[in-house]
Formats: sequence, C-alpha cells, structure tokens
Amino acid sequence: MLQQKFIDILSNCGIDFHKVQEVLSYDPQQPLIFSSGLFVFLFLAFSLVYVMLRKHTTARLLFVTAFSYYFYYKSSGFYFFLLGIVTVTDFVLARIMERTESAGKRKLLVVLSLCVNLGLLCYFKYTNFFYEMLSPLWGDSFSPLDIFLPVGISFFTFQSLSYTIDVYRGDLKPLHNLLDYAFYVSFFPQLVAGPIVRASDFIPQIRQPLFVTNEMFGQGVFFILSGLFKKAVISDYISVNFVERIFENPSLYSGVENLFGVYGYALQIYCDFSGYSDMAIGLALLLGFRFPINFNSPYKSDSVTEFWHRWHISLSTWLRDYLYISLGGNRKGRFRTYVNLILTMLLGGLWHGASWNFIVWGGLHGVALAFHKFFRNLLGRGKSYHSTGIRKCMAVIITFHFVCFCWIFFRNTTFEGSVTMINQIFSSFHPELFGQLISGYWKVFLLMAVGFALHWCPDSWQDNCSKAVVRMPLLIQALLLIAVIFIIIQVKSSDIQPFIYFQF
Repeated sequence: MLQQKFIDILSNCGIDFHKVQEVLSYDPQQPLIFSSGLFVFLFLAFSLVYVMLRKHTTARLLFVTAFSYYFYYKSSGFYFFLLGIVTVTDFVLARIMERTESAGKRKLLVVLSLCVNLGLLCYFKYTNFFYEMLSPLWGDSFSPLDIFLPVGISFFTFQSLSYTIDVYRGDLKPLHNLLDYAFYVSFFPQLVAGPIVRASDFIPQIRQPLFVTNEMFGQGVFFILSGLFKKAVISDYISVNFVERIFENPSLYSGVENLFGVYGYALQIYCDFSGYSDMAIGLALLLGFRFPINFNSPYKSDSVTEFWHRWHISLSTWLRDYLYISLGGNRKGRFRTYVNLILTMLLGGLWHGASWNFIVWGGLHGVALAFHKFFRNLLGRGKSYHSTGIRKCMAVIITFHFVCFCWIFFRNTTFEGSVTMINQIFSSFHPELFGQLISGYWKVFLLMAVGFALHWCPDSWQDNCSKAVVRMPLLIQALLLIAVIFIIIQVKSSDIQPFIYFQF
C-alpha cells in the first residue's frame, strides 16, 4: 500500500519508478564506477547527507558504511555478504586475540583468519584453475564451474588480513567497535580496486572530527580531475580504438603494430589503475580522509626494484611486509633472499589471477628483482645508489622495455597469444608500415604522446599544478571539473569501460 502511494507520488512528479529501480539495482553489464554519470549523481546526494551528519560521528560512520555496502552491491550484486563475513570474522578473531596470552592460541587465531580470507579468495578465484590442472589425473575432461568472481575480493581480503596480522604481531591494538572496523574495511573510495589501506594509517582517522581544509579540498579536486582524465580520456580511448584490436588477434598484425600495441597497453594500464587510485585518493580527501599515494611515475624507474617502489605501492609494500619478510626476507643469506624475492613475485602474480600468464609475469619480475639485487651486491652498491646521466637514461629505457615485455603475458588471455605476439614482434616486424600506422591511428598516437609526456615530465610540474588548483576559487575549481567532464563526454566510448583491476 505504502509502496503504491510512493509510486503514485513519483509518477505525479514525472518520474518512472520502475526505471529508477532498474538504474539503482545491480546490473553486471553496468558496474558503478567513479567515471559514470550515476556515480556523480549518487555522490552529490551522498555528500549532502554526509555534510548534514558532520557533527554526528556515529551516525555519519553508519551512513557511509551503508552507502559503501550499496556501492559494493552495485559492483557485485548480493555477493556483498562476503564483505560482511570477512569483516565480522576478523573483528571477532582480533578481539579474542587481544584477550589470549598463549602464543600458540594466538597463532591458531591468525591462521584461522588466513584460512577464512584466503579460503574465500581461493574458492572464487582459483577453483577452476586448479580443477583444470588436476582433472587429467582422474581422466576427467575439464569443464569450468560457474563461479562468479566478486569484484575487489583480492583487495578487501588483503586489507582485512593486514589488520589481524598486525594485531597478532602486536603492532596494532584491535578495535572494540564493530562499526569502526566495518567502516575501515568497506570505505567505498578504495573498496573494489585499492589502494590497500593499512589499518594503522586509516583507523586513527575514523573518529577524528570531520574537517576538510581548503588544501585538502583543492588537492581532492586535483586528484579527481587527474584520475578522470587518465581513465576516461587516455586509457579508455586508446584501449577501445587500438589496444584491444591488437591483443584480440596479434597474428593479424605486423610486428611494429604489435609493439605499439604493447606500448599502448603499458600506458593504458597505468592510466587506468593510477587513474582509479587518484580518484579514490581525491574522494577520500573530500570526505576528510587521507590515503597514501599508490603510484609514483613508475616508468621513470631505472631498475625493476625501483619500479616496484613506484608501481601499485600499497600491494608491493603488502607483499614485502606480510609475505617476503614472513618467508625470511634477507635475513637468511643471499641465496635465500633471491629465492624469497622470486617466490614473493610468483605469488604476487597468482594474486592477480588464476592463469599461467600471471604466474609467468610474476616469475619474470621475481627473477629480475633477484638479478638486480645480485648485480648490486656484486658491484658493492647500496640501496640508495642510482645511475646518472646517459647511464640512467639507458637504464630507464631498458627497465621500461622489460616491464612492457612482461605486460604481454599480463594482458593476453592465453599463453599462446603471448607467444604469438612475441613472434610477430621479432620475426615479422615490417617497419615500413610505421607511417601507415601513424596516419591510420593518429588520434590514438596523439593521446599516447600526451600520456607519456605527462608521465615523464618533472615531478615539480605536477606539484605546481596541484598547488595551482588548491589556490583557485571554488567556482573556478567547479568550472575546471565541468570542463574535464565535457572532454570526457566528447571522447568516451558508448559503453562503460570497467577499471582493469576490477577483475582482481
């Protein structure tokens, strides 16, 4: 009865209730992403309520948590209950751990946390992978099971795991309020694609009085503008109009086309993922929270080691602190250090997906990290050593091309596709087609030139741009945001392009 009256009221206002219901319900073909019009509309409505609750901390936390769960529902449907299972389980285990003095029982509790989080991850992400490997052992033909991969499960399980491990190690006092912990795990800006925010960094901010300074607001606007431009202008355009075509059928294209397809993907994945991280950081700043930087111009790196200090920093530091160090780190001799580096990156590759391509990608990076450490030890160079001048330039070029070579395995859906692409590059290059390639895809190459130029420009330029946006009046900031949205509308594809890391 009440529902019908509500429908009648909306109809009198010219609003189609069923259309609104359809838009607000989960649609696997239309996930809710930061660069979509629906998110802009929802965030504006969310912000109004958020500001009204600024002096009511508990109500504000409850509202944000509820919105975060709705945000996750719009990404993965009713699998949002997994987020609740992880949250309640790790909160309870950490509380019990606090009251437990026995080292053996504490270890049992943290192992239970590992089993719950990694068990969920393994089931949804790796069941078909291991089933395919093992099915020949009992003479069964492989037919993949219908298992839906919830968006962002790798991120929130790792984030929650870091909390229980820190409590176990004595590095963190557990929370006594379930709402605070649910807020931490589900906070929507970083929920589905990171960055993986540490509890020690985020939890102290939760019950701080809400206060967004002019600097925080200006920086938030700058990060959102930067992220939107990277994702919706550069990444989506070169992906739809060039990169996807090359990777779908590498054998149909010459080596020079495949090579530039790889260069395009290197820029696409950087702009896609760092664009998401920028928007997440910007949104958090607008809400009064600070996230650590997740990308720091990774293609400027002069070694693979430096690359992993600049690329997906929240994951690389997580792997270092909770996996590499747990394996022994560099405390058990040089040979064991090299083995630990390779194992860490192999597991890091497997974290990205259940595919031999990801394992090869991780293994290549692990071997490169071990080789660089061996070479650095051989020459007696410390961690702070960096080449200069022409040597640095050559080191950056070599590192960039090694990373691009590895992206071939990361992007292709099959190992055979990766081999085909490499064969085309090295055996059927045809450089005479370069001019034709440029003329046929001049818009794509223009955007690629802009993207790489912005990436390799001095860090001071970005800092100056950020400060300039901070100093702008609010009206100018709003006009700048509208201008970027207008550009996005002009160049974006008709379909929503989900963020690449949604699949992880």
